[in-house]
Amino acid sequence: MTDVLLQELSNSDINWMIATGKREELAAGEVLLQQDKAANNLYLILEGALTIAIPQAESDPLALAFSALEGRETNEREIARLASGELIGEECFLDSRAPFTIVRALEDSLVLAIPQSQIAAKLQQDISFAAHLYRAIAVLLSNRLRSVVNQLGYSRFAQSAQIREVLFVFGELSDSDIDWIIAAGQREEIPAGKILIHKGRPVDGLYILLNGTMTVSISDDDNNPLAIVFASLDSGEDSSREIARLLRGDIAGEMPFVDDRPPETTIKAHEDSLVLMVPKQQLVVKLHQDEVFASHFYRVISILLLNRLRDISSRLGYGRRTYNEDQALDGSIEYEEELDFNVLDHVSLAGARFDWLLKCLNVKGA
Repeated sequence: MTDVLLQELSNSDINWMIATGKREELAAGEVLLQQDKAANNLYLILEGALTIAIPQAESDPLALAFSALEGRETNEREIARLASGELIGEECFLDSRAPFTIVRALEDSLVLAIPQSQIAAKLQQDISFAAHLYRAIAVLLSNRLRSVVNQLGYSRFAQSAQIREVLFVFGELSDSDIDWIIAAGQREEIPAGKILIHKGRPVDGLYILLNGTMTVSISDDDNNPLAIVFASLDSGEDSSREIARLLRGDIAGEMPFVDDRPPETTIKAHEDSLVLMVPKQQLVVKLHQDEVFASHFYRVISILLLNRLRDISSRLGYGRRTYNEDQALDGSIEYEEELDFNVLDHVSLAGARFDWLLKCLNVKGA
């Protein structure tokens, strides 16, 4: 992962991080980030290895039973390992909520700790740094998410919070960003049953769903690339399995801008749908030429990836934090499908921007 930072950050970016950060030594087993305790620093791993784990409720008998079956001495489940060059603690400036995992040293390690206040100020003052860092974080989070999904399987990865993602996208982009997307985009009608994005194939652009619904599915076939690409030649039954639905305002095709690997899911129109497609090459040029736009775009992708990691991690517990009508709310618990107040602050602005996009494209409201 060291290559990611070296590829995405400039020399001046790296020099600033070195000058601002403080080196901290971690002993094997020492906790760096505790679940539900605010992260005050962004950490760059310089040496050693760290583990990311999801704690299981000790009061949950199923969690204890499966811990024993899996041979785990603790009631924590590891979901990822981090080596030198990785960043951790990105929640401190991407998400107001506390970390959702426990991060501890697997061995004696060395990290560079950069205070939240200083990095937040730098992101505001230096737009070039912001564009570089947000892209680097998006790439690292994409790799981390892909690793978790490959480890656990897509059965755990039902994207249940799509509306939440919509609000993040249109709440984070500026009015000028939306204006450019409108000018660069092309309306495309997608009839029911037509595939918009094929698993294993190149993606033509970024898509915003203006009307209709689409399904996100995975194939139960093997991972042979040629078998996937030429699956349409097979007259047998479709072996795909739906894992999510995209609704009005959702985006698709964003991952190729931070991950060169082909998509692992297929997106198909569930009903006659209308999308706005921003051609990939045109968006790539915009991202290279306009650092303000790039900083907003990569921040959005980073937030989406962080929330997808939160979502899939919440499903790892054998006992879920669900709310029942007959119980009192616990302010210290984040329940499934719960929106935090910082997200709600974006609702009005995001809705207004999406309405403006629809009006400019002459798309009738819902």
